Amino acid sequence: MTIPFKKDPVEFNQSLLYPSNIFELLPADHECYIYEDIFKQIDTSGIEKKYSVLGQHAYHPRLNIGILIYAYSHGVFGSRQIMKRCQEDLGFMFISHLNCPDFRVLSDFRKDHHDFFKECFKQSVLLAREAGMTSLGHVSLDGSKFKANTSKHKAMSYARLKEQEKELTEEIEALLKKADQCDKEEDAAYQDKTGYEIPEELKIKEKRLHKIKAAKEALEQREQALHPGKKIEEKKQISFADKEARIMGKKGNFNYSYNGQITVDQDHQIIVGQHITQNANDKQEVKPALEATQQTTGKLPEKMSLDNGYLSGGNLEALSKTDIDAYIATGKGEADSEALSDDREKGIKKAQFTYHEEKDCFVCPAGHNLALKSSGSDGTRIYQAKSADCDGCAYRSRCCKSKTGEPRKITTDDKEPLRQAMHDKMKQEESRNIYKRRKTIVEPVFGQIKENMGFRGFSLRGIKKVGGEFSLVCATFNIKKIVQAIKQKVVSLKQGRLIPQAVY
Repeated sequence: MTIPFKKDPVEFNQSLLYPSNIFELLPADHECYIYEDIFKQIDTSGIEKKYSVLGQHAYHPRLNIGILIYAYSHGVFGSRQIMKRCQEDLGFMFISHLNCPDFRVLSDFRKDHHDFFKECFKQSVLLAREAGMTSLGHVSLDGSKFKANTSKHKAMSYARLKEQEKELTEEIEALLKKADQCDKEEDAAYQDKTGYEIPEELKIKEKRLHKIKAAKEALEQREQALHPGKKIEEKKQISFADKEARIMGKKGNFNYSYNGQITVDQDHQIIVGQHITQNANDKQEVKPALEATQQTTGKLPEKMSLDNGYLSGGNLEALSKTDIDAYIATGKGEADSEALSDDREKGIKKAQFTYHEEKDCFVCPAGHNLALKSSGSDGTRIYQAKSADCDGCAYRSRCCKSKTGEPRKITTDDKEPLRQAMHDKMKQEESRNIYKRRKTIVEPVFGQIKENMGFRGFSLRGIKKVGGEFSLVCATFNIKKIVQAIKQKVVSLKQGRLIPQAVY
């Protein structure tokens, strides 16, 4: 007996007799329609001025940015893959208006307009504010590493660069000498060869020498800027592919990366400020983060929560110059005084010492004073305990780590009163409760960017272009949040304006 399976509709192998809009095949509530309505709100007048009336007509920048944002929101980052989706995916076809920009057009647009992407990010924040999705009542700042468009295999240490430069220089000199000798000798030495073999080898080596010198010079300039007047360590590395990327990582997993910093609003997890840094840690990132948020929103937040990585003198000083009510963790992974007898504790941390501003000294967990020993012109201060106090202390084995047997030292700077004030503030239960919200504000955003959107590394190279791409990623995240809010009827889009439908 033949099983009666469903048959294909007659339209499958038959041309339609009347015109039909292919987008009617999409569900009426497909999100591409919402994205398209939002893209109409993006002001592209600034970038339009860069286009010429001469030559072939270009794709409108609003079309290009719409395609890129829609692609990034769906985890498609390669320009060839984006072009393919514009040819095959109805949602992409609607966003692209049935245009299909060549992958080179999309790639060049992404490379050449990093400033425009920063403006797009700002507009995404303004749209969210218009929709009532931000208040700047409480924001959280955090950073995460994103892989640069290079690898450890495309890098070389300073020692190796110098060695290669010397070897290549000697080889080129030898080839030039040999070539000169060949010019003077008869062709008998080459017989039926043309004599072009040596010049070709010379060309390859000269090209490589040029790359070696350029990388070496870039590394020297970088280290001079970071450590003026200091001798460059032989193990310092630089990437040939992206000379501005830096080695970052932890627990043995190191890659050339950039540190992406985001300031996230508590209300709906909208990113209200963002920037890219080459610093592997977060000790200098509060000031640029505040500047970015001020530039984007026109004001600073009321409250700000940050993890222990931001507990530096420079960050505390930047916050002290504002009216922001800041909360920074002061003891990440460190035992408190009640745990000092725990045999598993490997060492007594600096955070377990108490600073007394009026006496200008530290007091160790055992109650001994560490007096000021020296201070530098850069604000650095060194405090040290007395030998007699450390020699008879029960915590000596876990506190004094000097190989020469010196008593315990504490190195700090002139911002220690700010650190102590934050330590005292974070001891309060109310402060700890406010800080606990940080994990639900900013950390999920990086999770959504890396896991849901699938963005883990940059397609572009150089900090300016990478900064532009990170702005594109953050703008995409915000617009995706707005789309979700519209789908959930928290926000409505009427006559070109986003209107909040509920107050939270």
